[in-house]
Formats: sequence, C-alpha cells, structure tokens
Amino acid sequence: MTVLPTALDPDGPAAAAARQAMLDALDEVAAEHATAVAGGGEKAVARHHARGKLTVRERIELLLDLDSPFLELAALAGYGSPFPTGGSVVAGIGVVSGVECLVIGNDPTVKGGASNPWSLRKTLRMHEIAAQNRLPLIALVESGGADLPTQKEVFIPGGAVFRDLTRLSAAGIPTIAVVFGNSTAGGAYLPGMSDHVVMIERRSKVFLAGPPLVRAATGEESDDESLGGAEMHARVSGLADHYAVDEPDAIRIGRRIVARLNWRKASGPATAAPKPPRYPADDLLAIVPPDLKSPFDPREVIARIVDDSDFDEVKPRYGDSLVTGWAELYGYPVGILANARGVLFSAEAQKAAQFIQLANRSHTPLLFLHNTTGFMVGKEYEQGGIIKHGALMINAVSNSTVPHLSLLIGNSYGAGHYGMCGRAYDPRFVFAWPSARSAVMGAQQLADVTYLVSKASALAQGRPFQEDGAQAVRHAIEQQISAEAMPMVLSGLVYDDGIIDPRDTRDVLGIALSAIHTAPVRGTDAYGVFRM
Repeated sequence: MTVLPTALDPDGPAAAAARQAMLDALDEVAAEHATAVAGGGEKAVARHHARGKLTVRERIELLLDLDSPFLELAALAGYGSPFPTGGSVVAGIGVVSGVECLVIGNDPTVKGGASNPWSLRKTLRMHEIAAQNRLPLIALVESGGADLPTQKEVFIPGGAVFRDLTRLSAAGIPTIAVVFGNSTAGGAYLPGMSDHVVMIERRSKVFLAGPPLVRAATGEESDDESLGGAEMHARVSGLADHYAVDEPDAIRIGRRIVARLNWRKASGPATAAPKPPRYPADDLLAIVPPDLKSPFDPREVIARIVDDSDFDEVKPRYGDSLVTGWAELYGYPVGILANARGVLFSAEAQKAAQFIQLANRSHTPLLFLHNTTGFMVGKEYEQGGIIKHGALMINAVSNSTVPHLSLLIGNSYGAGHYGMCGRAYDPRFVFAWPSARSAVMGAQQLADVTYLVSKASALAQGRPFQEDGAQAVRHAIEQQISAEAMPMVLSGLVYDDGIIDPRDTRDVLGIALSAIHTAPVRGTDAYGVFRM
C-alpha cells in the first residue's frame, strides 16, 4: 500500500481563507445555475404546467432510474451571451433501465425550446460525448426549430445535428426520440433520423412546415393533426414507432425501448468494492489558495479523490513540478498527471511524455489535474530545448488513444493548457473548479507584454510615449483578461463540461469514468515506450 499522507491543517488560517474563497465562488456559480434551472421563469413554467405538460427536468427525472445520479453537463452554456443561461437545453448522463445514456431535452419554457447558437454548440458537444463513449442518446423533443432572428448562426452549422444522428446510428449507437410537443421545420428531422421514435396522442406535432406555411407555399388548407399529429404518423406515415397516450406513458415506453436494446458496457471496474478515500471530501474546499500565485500540493487533492487514498507515484524525484502516478477511482484504474508548482520545465515535459506512453501500453485512462502557468521561458531554458521538449509532451498527448479526463483546479495558461490536455486535445470530459483560471497567459503578464511592446514601438519610431495613456490601456487589458479567464465565462462558451463543487469531484469523475468504459479502452500501438 502507498497511502498518501496529508499535511493539510483544515482548521488553520490558510485553509480557512481558501475554504471561504471557494465557498464564495461556489455561491456565484450556484446563483447562475439557478437561473438555468428556472428556465423561462415562473410565469412560463406555470403556463406550461397549465397545459398539462411536464418541464424538461421533470421529464428527465421520470426517465431516469429511481435514486440514480444525473451528471448534468454544460449547465452554464450561453452565460454572458444575450441568450438565457443553459442554452434552452438540459443535457447530461444518467441511468435509464440500468443503461448509462446521454440525455438531451429541449426546454420549451424558453422561447418554445427554439434552438439558438448556444443550444447548437451544447447539443453538438453532447453528440460528441455520446459518440466517443458509445452512450445511447435519448432526445426529449419539444422545439419550434431554429431561433429565426439568429438563423445565420444556426442554419449552416446546425446541419451537423442531423449528420451526427446518422453517424451515431451507423456506429451502432442507439438514438431514441421522445416527442412531447412541436418538432417542426428542421426539428422534424430529429425524430426522422432517430432509430426509435415515440409520439404522444394529440401532443406531438412533427412536420416540415406548419399549416400557415403550407397555405402560403401551396394554398393547401390543413390542420396540425392531419399534417403532423401522432395519430397520422402512427397510422399513415409510419414515422412513429410507438404511440403514447400521455407524457408519463411516453417516458414509460422510452424506458422500455432502452431495456430492450440489449446494451452492454465494454468493461467494468477492476475492483468491485472500492474503498473510499481516507480523508474527508470537505477538505477539498480548503486546498487551493485564493491567490493562485501561491503553490499547493496536488497530492492533497489526489488523496481525497482516489480509492483508499492509494497512489503509486512514478519518478517522484525527477521533474518534481509534475506529479505522475497510478491509482484507482471507483474501482477504475487511472493514471494521473498533476501540476505541483505551476511551471513546466524540460524534465516535466519528458516525464509526462514517457508516462503517457506507459498509460497507453497498459490501456489506462489518464486524468490531468491542471495548475500550470505554462512552459518555462528564458535563455537558459530555450537553449536547453524547452520548445522541443514541450512539443514532445504535446505530441504524446495528441496521439494518445486512451481516454483522457481534464480537471482545471487552478491556473491553466498557455501551452501548458495544451500539454495538460485542454479542450482542443479532445479529452472525453473537461471539468473545472470555481478556482480555475485559463487564458493565453496570466492577466498581469499579458498586460505587461502589451505595455512593453507599445513602449518599444513608440521609441523605435521616434514618437513620444504617453505613459499615462499606456498605463490606462494596460489596466483595461488586465481587467479584461482577468474577466475572460474566469471559469463561468469559459463554461458559458462550452469550453468545459461544467463547473463542479470540489466536494463532488470523486463522484463526478467516477460517473465520467464509468461512462468512458461503455466504449472499449485501448492505448495506441503507434509507438513504444521511449526513455526520455
């Protein structure tokens, strides 16, 4: 056994300050998440209920197995945009009839569930997750199609939604559409391209063009039911595979469809009865200092998320700014790379590359815990080969085929973000703590660079340098970058899959690892293990 010790004093002043800063940040995230949960607001929800309809979250709750977890994903999509937070879509991973599924539901209380640019970005990310992890996809459909005022941002890229459905089906990944209301225009292709379709008596409406548009285009008089109602599609067109009498019945049928898929995970945990960590999860609130310039030991995090706090560290005395080692999390083997002091040197880059190769040889998923300001700069380090060593690490990350998970817990700047498997490197999941910050570089450094470049340019051209004006610009840039590096901004852009409470880290990663193992886990055989 290699149980990690702890040096954390949870009652000390440093821990108290870290805890309070984290709780304050969590309050901000919770407030924004509450706006997403509220959907279109009390009046819209009341009007929806008055029509005898369930909200999208009520539908999901009925769909999932009793008392099973639901990992909501991209809950803050659209934060900071002109559109409501959440992207008018609720999505996540849950267990339906004993099968882990990716569930996407339109929120009809937000502009009738119309799809805006953030709905599209979020939906395409969910399709990516379903495809990579081979998760059956269940769509709870009630949408009037594209948000027409923003059609130029939705129409052309939106075709990928239908493309994805056909590719999922071709890959043998089941797609199920349960239609609760309107599914019109382009939205009609959602059930049209799904493997299994459930429609509800006098509720579901699926047509390419509604009665007003048909009248305008052809002069034909029609009504909703004859044009696209559940009865017509069940008896005449054949689009509906299953006919439900109401919403609970439709959800019941959806659950039975999943039960009959004969779906199996590719593999399960290596340890059937994993032991919990030896230290309380509540301590995770107190590890990251409010000022990210202060270092912290990622082993304190690892000790509170892995099984039995048991961690076999690799190369602990070499490249010690990066911690690498093996553990299990909810019984699933995992290799961990965690930044210890922020900066990545040549030794850390070489160490990471070798460790990633080892993980591929043993078919072990990798977890990246981010707290890096990037690769080290300066004459000594450039001459020592920091570029080629950084490229080595990025090459290893890019060509690794075992599943990757990324968790941003502190800084994640510059090429360090890339080397630690940021969003552009296709990790299966990316999560962030409220303490995370990510940008091309730190706000102060970026502002200083801008100031120095502008000053050098003025002097080189013989122009007078306006110190006061340059300082004002420098301050404005620092404020801008500080704001843009915040986790809610990045989550709003769907650059991560959600901001999580540190205390939930083990459970979130456990659900993600379980979902990952629905698909086969195999390392690349494109390279062996090189001594770095």
